[in-house]
Amino acid sequence: MRTMTVASKALMSATMVEDPDPNHSAAFWKQVLARDTAAEGHFVYAVRTTGIYCRASCPSRRPKRENVEFFLTAMAARSAGYRACQRCFPDVPVRNADLVSRACVMLDIAENELRVAELAEELAISKAKLMRTFKDVLGVSLKQYATARRMERFREELKLRSKADVTDVMYATGFGSSSRLYEKSRATLGMTPTQFRSGATGEQIGYAVTGSPLGRMLVAATEKGICAIAFGDTDAKLVAELKQRFNKAELVLDEERLEAAVRAVVQHLQEPRSAFALPLDLRATAFQQRVWHALQKIPTGETRSYSAVAKALGRPTAVRAVAQACARNPVAVVVPCHRVVASDAKLAGYRWGVERKRKLLEREARD
Repeated sequence: MRTMTVASKALMSATMVEDPDPNHSAAFWKQVLARDTAAEGHFVYAVRTTGIYCRASCPSRRPKRENVEFFLTAMAARSAGYRACQRCFPDVPVRNADLVSRACVMLDIAENELRVAELAEELAISKAKLMRTFKDVLGVSLKQYATARRMERFREELKLRSKADVTDVMYATGFGSSSRLYEKSRATLGMTPTQFRSGATGEQIGYAVTGSPLGRMLVAATEKGICAIAFGDTDAKLVAELKQRFNKAELVLDEERLEAAVRAVVQHLQEPRSAFALPLDLRATAFQQRVWHALQKIPTGETRSYSAVAKALGRPTAVRAVAQACARNPVAVVVPCHRVVASDAKLAGYRWGVERKRKLLEREARD
């Protein structure tokens, strides 16, 4: 029989032990209920129903005790198959997690554009460290986050203040000049603010319709990238839905230009685990973008519940918002919203029909 070294035993103990001491578990649970910051570095708690582990001080809603297990280290929780919470960042030093959280709040509530230097001064940290820490923790740069939040506010204001001048909305949402606004809007709205308000007036969108393993399929694209992938029973219905979405754009049948993209989507439907990447032009709020990005991280052959996605985003109460973001996903398969199911594992709704969702999941599980 193979003899284990002391180091191997220690690693196994740190990795595999679940609730090693009832007394410790009881004390740990009290600290979780109290969101006790003194517990930092001593243990993490994991929730079986979500597959996520957190700090004791995590601000998320407390789970049921019977769904919780404790680990002495984050490595042990990961080894047991859990994922790190994206709200309390249990793998990140406490100071860094708190720093990023405070920076996000300041950016969210700022009426005018905050410069990095101003933010760094307010947080008593160097610009370089602030930018590095923000990117390390959230995976996006501070500038990208701030721009997405301002554009989200701008988009909502344009909808709410339908008769307001674009310039008024621009200043109200923190943009200091029209050149800055139009530069950012091209990257996030996919068009100018005036085009966005008018239903994409003057924009040209090419499309192609073909057969696929899931019935008729439409692929559409702007100059920037794919803006729609949809399934349906008839070509006429698919084109009508595209016209309704881009009601003032010029739609052009462009099978030649879209041939490669169509072929790539069909091949992926036939071989779900094949590499798949297409340039996209997605027009969405910052939250929708976060949801869609999270969906793209779900491995082929696996599913997540709406609540699990919400919790992974650090927004455990935003289950309905996550479901709405899934329902508004304009590019089937590329953003795999079919991999999100109800908490009881039922397929629930799907923009292009539950039966297509079932076929997609069955094919991915089989391959």
